[in-house]
Amino acid sequence: MICVFVDSDACPVKDEVYRVTGWYGLRVFVVSNRMMAVPQSPLIERVVERDIVIMSDIPSAARCVAKGACVLEPKGRLLDSDAIGMALAMRNLMTDLREVGVMTSHGAAV
Repeated sequence: MICVFVDSDACPVKDEVYRVTGWYGLRVFVVSNRMMAVPQSPLIERVVERDIVIMSDIPSAARCVAKGACVLEPKGRLLDSDAIGMALAMRNLMTDLREVGVMTSHGAAV
């Protein structure tokens, strides 16, 4: 499912985001460092975090999650305590496969 992450302080078109995502049934995460009013909808979730990390380095992300930070990948996938274990396992598997020569690149298979 496509999710939309909105910086509640910096987004000047929050109302438009709520309206358009509602038309398409998309989930919206309103991210802030304090409580903010958002429309009542099962598709809109308020995320109040002190520490938000955006990164693609999975081992570092795992350390951040372990310390209680909210971690997002650059494409918007949430790496929380439920998702980080699988992401770390997949990263380790791919590293092992490259080391034994089964895979030689990070890119898509040709």
